[in-house]
Amino acid sequence: MNEARITRVVGALAEASGMRDARLNELVRVGAAGLQGEVLRVAGDMATVQVFEDTGGLTLGEPVRRTGGPLHVELGPGLLGSVLDGIGRPLTRLAVASGDFMAAGIEVQTLDRSCRHEFRPSVDAGLEVGPGDVLGQVEERGLAHLILVPPGRRGRLRAIRAGAWLVDEAFAEFDDGTPLTLLQRWPVRRPRPAAARLPFDRPFITGQRIFDFLFPVAEGGAVAMPGGFGTGKTVIEQSLAKYADADVVVYVGCGERGNEMAEVLADFAKLVDPVRGTPALDRTVLVVNTSNMPVAAREASIYLGLTIAEYYRDMGYRVAVMADSLSRWAEALREIGSRLQQMPGEEGYPTYLASRAASLHERAGRVRCAGQPQRCGAVTLIGAVSPPGGDFSEPVTQACIRVAGALWALDADLAHQRQFPAVDWHASYSLYVEAIQGWFAQGTDARWPELRAQMLALLQRDAELREVAAIVGPEALEDADRVTLAGAAAVRELVLGQSAFDAEDAFCAPAKTFALAQATLDLVARARTALDRGAAYAELDLMPAQRAIAALRSAPLAEQPLRAADVARALDNVAAAMP
Repeated sequence: MNEARITRVVGALAEASGMRDARLNELVRVGAAGLQGEVLRVAGDMATVQVFEDTGGLTLGEPVRRTGGPLHVELGPGLLGSVLDGIGRPLTRLAVASGDFMAAGIEVQTLDRSCRHEFRPSVDAGLEVGPGDVLGQVEERGLAHLILVPPGRRGRLRAIRAGAWLVDEAFAEFDDGTPLTLLQRWPVRRPRPAAARLPFDRPFITGQRIFDFLFPVAEGGAVAMPGGFGTGKTVIEQSLAKYADADVVVYVGCGERGNEMAEVLADFAKLVDPVRGTPALDRTVLVVNTSNMPVAAREASIYLGLTIAEYYRDMGYRVAVMADSLSRWAEALREIGSRLQQMPGEEGYPTYLASRAASLHERAGRVRCAGQPQRCGAVTLIGAVSPPGGDFSEPVTQACIRVAGALWALDADLAHQRQFPAVDWHASYSLYVEAIQGWFAQGTDARWPELRAQMLALLQRDAELREVAAIVGPEALEDADRVTLAGAAAVRELVLGQSAFDAEDAFCAPAKTFALAQATLDLVARARTALDRGAAYAELDLMPAQRAIAALRSAPLAEQPLRAADVARALDNVAAAMP
């Protein structure tokens, strides 16, 4: 059998002969440096390989070595707090091994082989176990990291031992001698199995009022967040990663600028999780593939992040995946497709873009985990999209909108007006409202659906009136319409607007969000009642109530009851001033 050799190199693609028995998506080592690559196409004796590293310096005739398996990621204790590149190599230990610039073909294992983890078993020897069964746990940055029987494994435990183990040491074995280690390997392009998919029953709390109140996403749902340049996609993704109510966060920087990812690393190192009181990095896995890294690894980075999320989901945790951005992922598909000379679809993207986007979003969901004891987990996907020129009709945005359950459309005009988050409340929507409104009714207030409908109606009427006011001027409008404009402005500023730089306003609990929405809508209702009783718009003084609501918005937790009382008195004063 002839040894596989490089016959052609085109950008990130290499062709090799002697690859007749190669498998699709098989991981290979390319060239004398051993660059990592993946088989994309096999035709007779020839195979086309996408290389996950810079192909500069490759020459014809260099060897190609097959590994026999697909691109996979190591899963186990030690993932939390790590910073990985697009194919799962830890950047911190890469820097130690090769300096600030990665050497070609360097290989560093995802999990640290020198670190021991204290394993506490929860089952005894002699027990028959199957895929997903919990064998015990180790402590990982304050999280109970459950050690599960890997998918596809089943047998009777011959021995299981407590103690401090390296990730590749056998802490147990089956009767047939098969060892069990803390480490699992899983192909990144294959979804991890679950016992059953479950319906949505509770929201994914983001801490951002406009999302939690107007356009909520269910836990296990998928969101498309398109927006043009400068609309704040990355800031929103970072805010969600910092404050969202999730047990584990996987942040995927796919093709983003290096300085932005450096800012994320610096912020997360200092940030404290507002729920657990621990460093935010302790619940986070960062997958970094910046715009100067090879394009093929950019395409793989999204799958890597989802596989890690599914691993923690299988333990029964609620996991949030922040993908920033899916447009860069799609551009990688387009570049690879063009080099493979595949027939292009709309705007040069491959014809399978929609199906790839659909299969990617389908990896989000709420599931009943395999194995015993019974537990439920969820993966929530927030995917940012960067349409050129803010054109939402372009293929990537449309492909994501078709399969996502919620749309958070970002508007450049709102961003220029310093509205954050710059969400266009006329274009955005959520298909999860009916499924999760019962949770809000029980945990926050039964009037949540009613107030939400009132606020959306107020904003819709405001949009209509502003078009008229732009022509005739606001003073020419009827007093009731002027109250609507003033009320909608208060809603935009006090409820929908949020300061990422205010420690008390960067995250807002659902109860506080509801209180702000209720107070603002009550102010509008009382002003309308005053008009009905004969008052003129010029006689209304709404500013004291607005100032009280603004103080409630920025109040620390301990002061919120006091500020809420101030709001109530200010609203009563509006009523007292009525004729």
